[in-house]
Amino acid sequence: MAQDFESTGILVTNSETAIRTGNSNDAIVGLRLANILTTAITMDVYIDLAGGGTNYYICKNLSIPPASSVELIQGGAKIIIQNTDVVYGLCGTANGCHVWVSAVDAIS
Repeated sequence: MAQDFESTGILVTNSETAIRTGNSNDAIVGLRLANILTTAITMDVYIDLAGGGTNYYICKNLSIPPASSVELIQGGAKIIIQNTDVVYGLCGTANGCHVWVSAVDAIS
């Protein structure tokens, strides 16, 4: 069965920003955070399990230098999210971070 690869770019602000919502068994295979400002920023990225308000952090208060980026998923690692799980980002500075997420939808 062929896999459905997807990617999305998102601007993360200083309020909770949804990065990806699981609609099946999805595998996140890439998650890059890029500081687009000339000053350092901090980032939180977490999964809200089943949209129920229980957060599991991928990173918390991660400092990203000016004009730099960080890859959160490396070396072939994957993060699996299931139906209604939501991956959120929260930047310590308004409009300070671009996020690029690559995923396999409905992995089988």
